[in-house]
Amino acid sequence: MQSAVPELAHTHTRPIHWVATATAVAGVVALSSLLQPGSAKAAQATGGRRPDPAATAPSTAGVAFPVQCGPVKALVKQKAGGDLDGDGRPETVAVVHCDAPMGTPPDGVYVLTQGEKDKHPRVVATLVDPKDRITVTDFAVRFGAVTATLLGYSTSDVPSCCPDVKTPAKWQWNGSAFIRSTPAGSHSV
Repeated sequence: MQSAVPELAHTHTRPIHWVATATAVAGVVALSSLLQPGSAKAAQATGGRRPDPAATAPSTAGVAFPVQCGPVKALVKQKAGGDLDGDGRPETVAVVHCDAPMGTPPDGVYVLTQGEKDKHPRVVATLVDPKDRITVTDFAVRFGAVTATLLGYSTSDVPSCCPDVKTPAKWQWNGSAFIRSTPAGSHSV
């Protein structure tokens, strides 16, 4: 009985077939690594204003923070930048405390801005005052808001080494001031 499909010479693999296949696959891989899609062009909504691509968040260097440190210097513990007021120019938020040789000095949280014509950045808001004896953790600037966890004290009798109150906080610009709230899904201890 004869097959409906005639025998074809190429149905028997030989080493040259494997070499040709490997060469073709290597060529496709090499070509695909050269031809890549363009980068994504996503942007965050800024209330109709386009962000200035040249704008950078203000530096904390040389800023006179409103914290009384006596003989030691103010130390920037953390900082983050972001456009907090929707004007297309980023602000810097800095967590600052006195560079004390021992203990846990309280933190201050300050918002810095610098206009296009300003030579130096300036503090425009105090979100946490060091006088409140607060330590700041889990600090971030995201989506136009400042978030942090505030460690504090239930009474003045609690030693400064051991904060006993933990409160999540969020600050957002409402057009005239930073309003503090508790982030959704957060619980204070």
